[in-house]
Amino acid sequence: MAKTKLAYSCGQCAAQFPKWSGQCGECGAWNSLSEIISRTTTRKANPGGYAGTKAAGVTSLSAVSLEETPRFASSLTELDRVLGGGLVPGSVVLIGGDPGIGKSTLLLQSLCHISQVKNALYVTGEESLQQVSLRAQRLGLPGDKLRLLAETNVEQIILQAGKEKPQVMVIDSVQTIFTDLLQSAPGSVSQVRESAAQLVRFAKQSGTALFLVGHVTKEGTLAGPRVLEHMVDTVLYFEGDRGGRFRVIRAVKNRFGAVNELGVFAMGDKGLKGVSNPSAIFLSRYQDDVAGSVVLVTWEGSRPLLVEVQALVDTSHLGNPRRVTVGLEQNRLAMLLAVLHRHGGVATYDQDVFLNVVGGMRVTETASDLALLIAVLSSLRNRPLASNTIVFGEVGLAGEIRPVQSGQERLKEAAKQGFKRAIIPRTNAPKVAPSGMEITVVNYLSEALAAI
Repeated sequence: MAKTKLAYSCGQCAAQFPKWSGQCGECGAWNSLSEIISRTTTRKANPGGYAGTKAAGVTSLSAVSLEETPRFASSLTELDRVLGGGLVPGSVVLIGGDPGIGKSTLLLQSLCHISQVKNALYVTGEESLQQVSLRAQRLGLPGDKLRLLAETNVEQIILQAGKEKPQVMVIDSVQTIFTDLLQSAPGSVSQVRESAAQLVRFAKQSGTALFLVGHVTKEGTLAGPRVLEHMVDTVLYFEGDRGGRFRVIRAVKNRFGAVNELGVFAMGDKGLKGVSNPSAIFLSRYQDDVAGSVVLVTWEGSRPLLVEVQALVDTSHLGNPRRVTVGLEQNRLAMLLAVLHRHGGVATYDQDVFLNVVGGMRVTETASDLALLIAVLSSLRNRPLASNTIVFGEVGLAGEIRPVQSGQERLKEAAKQGFKRAIIPRTNAPKVAPSGMEITVVNYLSEALAAI
């Protein structure tokens, strides 16, 4: 059997020591040692595999079964989309987001509906059972079959889950869970890592679909050790403004589906409701044409999405003009403004440039380059672009317009939303244009500026 003892590991170089000290003896980092469990074997251990009790064996690639693992719905269509089509038995999903954005509400909604057909267990470590029950009652959820557990000890949670045998389980949240094997406080790096490891092992062995709720740092990333994201199968981020109505779930890791898949929800008095046509939401444009506003067709996961990019260019009274972006990458904006000056003949070195993606969306792909520059030029010249025009394309440092993926699908989505003109890279030109849409293809930035 395996005998456990405590050790201390450096968070910088991963060196291990039997005692704690203020400075790592290997890399010299200060206050980087954290408590871990060091396992030593005193006699022959059980050769059980990670996901089962049978001994692991070597298998040829051709002998592996290709039968797809059956999924089951989470009762929320947009959540199923982000997960890749539904929940997979034995999968572990880590979901993080700002406090109060709706993580607990979303999972409680899903579990209440799943519990009507499958065994479901909701483990709360931050709220009392009364608080969870009041939320379910306020949202009008069917909670007669959902099982609740208020516990923070991971050994007790696994013991109770072994008796209940749930098919879906939620841990809210992993930062409040602790194990008796460690003496550090709940929420510490060692406690989060070891508790999550035990829960992941339980999910793989029992076939339980497990949700872990995680806290985030002030930078918006998941708190705790980075290894936590490597342990789980799927990592979801809850995005959006707490004061706004709409929420976005983005998959940044998914072993069972597409990465960067997006799910859009609307927050109401009955909880979160999936939005089937998010493009119509993010196109909240005025009836009249407005300078500095351009519609971009971005690609999120497995579907196109229409969003509005707004630019405001104003004379700067500072030595270093400001470059501010909301929902876009700031460093890329500075690079594109240099390309606009060098290959478009438009100087903005004495102008403050502000960019915003309407609706709280975050666009990371390079297909937004051309739309961004056209929005900047539109605001600088105070000349609006026609409201029925969409733009997409990557801009290179030589001023060339490069193609982007899934150009045909982007044009079809724009035509479905009623747009009549598109400015796109020449390589993305379709053989047959969508009905009623005029396609303008460009090779260089100067051609795109002349086309508008």
